[in-house]
Amino acid sequence: MGSGQVTDWQGKHVTVAGLGVSGVPAAKALHGLGAEVTVVNDGDDARAREQAAELEALGVTVRLGDGDTLPDGTELIVTAPGWRPDKPLFAAADAAGVPVWGDVELAWRLRKPGAADWLAVTGTNGKTTTVQMLASILEAAGLRTAAVGNIGVSLLDAVLGDEEYDVLAVELSSYQLHWAPSLRAHSAAVLNLAPDHLDWHGSMEAYAKDKGRIYEGNRVACVYNTADKATEDLVREADVEEGCRAIGFTLGTPGPSQLGVVEGLLVDRAFVENRQKNAQELAEVADVKPAAPHNIANALAAAALARAYGVPASAVREGLRNFTPDAHRIAHVADVDGVAWVDDSKATNTHAAQASLAAYDSVVWIAGGLAKGATFDELVAEAAGRLRGAVLIGRDRALIREALARHAPEVPVVDLERTDTGAMLQAVQEARRLARPGDTVLLAPACASMDMFANYNKRGDAFAQAVRELGA
Repeated sequence: MGSGQVTDWQGKHVTVAGLGVSGVPAAKALHGLGAEVTVVNDGDDARAREQAAELEALGVTVRLGDGDTLPDGTELIVTAPGWRPDKPLFAAADAAGVPVWGDVELAWRLRKPGAADWLAVTGTNGKTTTVQMLASILEAAGLRTAAVGNIGVSLLDAVLGDEEYDVLAVELSSYQLHWAPSLRAHSAAVLNLAPDHLDWHGSMEAYAKDKGRIYEGNRVACVYNTADKATEDLVREADVEEGCRAIGFTLGTPGPSQLGVVEGLLVDRAFVENRQKNAQELAEVADVKPAAPHNIANALAAAALARAYGVPASAVREGLRNFTPDAHRIAHVADVDGVAWVDDSKATNTHAAQASLAAYDSVVWIAGGLAKGATFDELVAEAAGRLRGAVLIGRDRALIREALARHAPEVPVVDLERTDTGAMLQAVQEARRLARPGDTVLLAPACASMDMFANYNKRGDAFAQAVRELGA
């Protein structure tokens, strides 16, 4: 099982590690290709048993409650992206000389001849929005496309399904990239790099290295963020095809081989004739919804990838105008008594919250939850001048409270101990008390939600519901 395509799967013994959103389609696809498939899974809960029954009915072997032992005769492991590299199963595979692929690697190798190009996006924050913007631009250009990958649409389904695509907009997480050594995109972007998932990768260096894999073998463009030097360093280190270009995006005036912003316009100085002198207008800043700085950066990255693929400027404008962001991403909920209420529950880490806070001048900030090992000094020091007040919720709120005491001692802070379902309503009431006309009350928790809510969507819904009750 070297680097080439495996054309004959008949009778190959493949172990799929993990059920879940990637494991089940992988097991079904491999079984359909004639492989002898065994699925191993750590958990043995009701959901796992339900998925196991579905696979066993097809003739797939499933082993629940033991994800650590390598099944006899395994020739290849296909793992769910979330499985950590230090698991005993992978040590056993390494000792036995058994290769390990992720679901993205499997999808890449199962592409049909003449299959769609991949335009790939990674980064700590903004991936999903950028990929959806990119798909909207590609659609506006009349191309058959889909937003796939870490976004909820399985790459395997896109690669093996009957629908034919010209080009795919692919969101990739650092986990997926770790397990995808032979992926070679047409063009790719790393939007930004901030500490995240360090418990999984082991270090910031290892995390950055996995993100940087997205540039390996790029043919046309490696898109980087001029405001984030680490992304440019990854381009420098990448082994790309002859003639592949480094293309920067900036919120300032672009230099040659960059996209940027000039007098309220998104402009391209990379994919134009005579880029020393010329710039092509792509869209207005007002075409980007919402026009927060970090979201304009997302739009520029999406535009850069689309332009690398040869898309006309008119399609960039139309695609951005047609695009509507997902819920809980800097979403305006309501205006009540001159105060704007904004739900950015998706800001589950400090980097995302920092970008969110930078979009407003005077903020009452609702924050807190599970910190996942994060520290908050840099975030609070940068945002201090914008804060009218802060309302803190969730298990690790003390970490934010201490950072506020150090870097913004004059900012009034309300610390809410309660974690029941009424906590968000109380947080909203406290925020209303602190806010003045012209302020924005911003839910940008900088933390994960699972201490109090099922997920960030439920947290955002609770906030929006509480704001509607205020308005009423």
